[in-house]
Amino acid sequence: MASPTLTLGLVQVDIIWENPEENIRRMEQLLKDASPADVLLLPEMWTTGFTMQPERFAETHPGPALMWMQSTAQQKNIAITGSMAVSDDNRFVNRWYCAFPNGQIAHYDKKHLFSYGDENNHYTPGDSTIIIEINGWRIMPLICYDLRFPAWGRNRDNYDLLIIAANWPTPRIHHWDALIKARAIENQSYVAAVNRIGTDGTGLQYTGHSQVIDMNGQALCAPYTTEGIQYVTLDMESLTTFRQKFPFLKDMDTFSL
Repeated sequence: MASPTLTLGLVQVDIIWENPEENIRRMEQLLKDASPADVLLLPEMWTTGFTMQPERFAETHPGPALMWMQSTAQQKNIAITGSMAVSDDNRFVNRWYCAFPNGQIAHYDKKHLFSYGDENNHYTPGDSTIIIEINGWRIMPLICYDLRFPAWGRNRDNYDLLIIAANWPTPRIHHWDALIKARAIENQSYVAAVNRIGTDGTGLQYTGHSQVIDMNGQALCAPYTTEGIQYVTLDMESLTTFRQKFPFLKDMDTFSL
């Protein structure tokens, strides 16, 4: 049975370009005085920024950043999520991890690689989605560009929360805002999306706009642009009541990928 509430901490940060060691140190400082929560959400490629040099900066599995996530999750009794460039089985992947407080991990490899940014020429796409559980809440992760492809993240009545880790640049931030709300409404789900701020090594600027939207398309955490952790508590009864009142998911198409 799911816990009545789930508290999220959205960690919006200015990622230091291609410097995993310094990003781990900065994250340690940022989380030093973190408030109690159930899950911390870190952005896409939080150790490097959106690098296209995985041969130089990808960590092996398991590497130092993942081990830091595991140890911090255990010390703080909190689940920690986020993606990074990973070298695994002679390939590079953009891999989202969840480190659980009990030391276990789950992972998802980004399916839709951002060809406009040449990601498809440096990384191997994943081929399956995952659903994890935290305190009984069913959660699906997506990574950045996945957000544009609704069939991939379709709620088949198997998740309560969709989380998105991203490096989504300022020129298309209005797409980000619109797509997050659309995913929440069409899937009758909470959506928690965390983005970075600052400027990366290629000159791209990032405005952040990390946010949490409920199943009715309403903001529980409005898009914000500063570095730091924003906390939001989700309510399971509100979600269940809304789905019972508007049982749209039962009318979904039955196609499969």
